[in-house]
Order: sequence, then C-alpha cells, then structure tokens
Amino acid sequence: MRLPMPDSARRTFPAVPESVGRARSFVDRTLALWELDGRADDVRLCVSELATNAVTHGTVPGHGFTVTVTAEDDAVCIEVGDPSSRRLRLCHPTSEDTVGRGLHLLGALSDEWGVTEHDTVGKTVWSRFKTTPAPKKAPC
Repeated sequence: MRLPMPDSARRTFPAVPESVGRARSFVDRTLALWELDGRADDVRLCVSELATNAVTHGTVPGHGFTVTVTAEDDAVCIEVGDPSSRRLRLCHPTSEDTVGRGLHLLGALSDEWGVTEHDTVGKTVWSRFKTTPAPKKAPC
C-alpha cells in the first residue's frame, strides 16, 4: 500500500565529508518511501555531486547545507542549498583532471537543472528528474 506523500522532505547536514553519504541516504530513503525510486541511481549520483560541492565550496564556518526533495506531478526535484555567496562555475576539465565534472554529470543525468541565487545570502542548486507513475496492479 502506497503511503500518502508529503509535498517535500528537507534535512540540513553539517559541512563535513561524511554528510555526503548521509545526504545520499536521506534522498534514497525518501524516494523509496514515496515509491518514486525508478530513477534512484541518477538521483543518487547527482545528490552526491551536489553535496560534495556544497561541503567543498559552498559552506561557511558554522553552517551546513540543506537538501530538499520535492515530489511534483511528473517529476522529483532535488535541491541543495548552501550559505555561500560564491557563484557556481561550470568547469571544462581535461581528460587528466580529477575534479570539475559534477555539473556536467548533473546536466547529463537530470532532465533539467539550474541555480537560484538568493538575495540575502547563499544559493540553491536544483535538478529535476521526470518520473513515471508506478504500474497499476491488476485486481486478483
């Protein structure tokens, strides 16, 4: 039986490397609970990349980052917000570079993504993943 789904789930994580795995687990559990895990592999990788960017580049001392999962009619939206005013920069890594591919992965795996700069402080990087309804089971 499918549980009623809230519009969104949100959690704040400290700015430590261990939070990347915790953010990924939070999103994974949320999608499974809502039975919207059809694109869980894509979502999981994108959350890992965005959380890593938040820990590495987006947090300021004493502040963490926030992950929000929102269920829409035909999509799941993932948002990672951080308090830094540092602008997001799309890199163009060479084949020898070991960093700089996260936003390219986000663009390749999500159906849509972007950045919302906040007037006061910080930014939110969001990505949207189209979903399909779960197949209806035939009555016995």
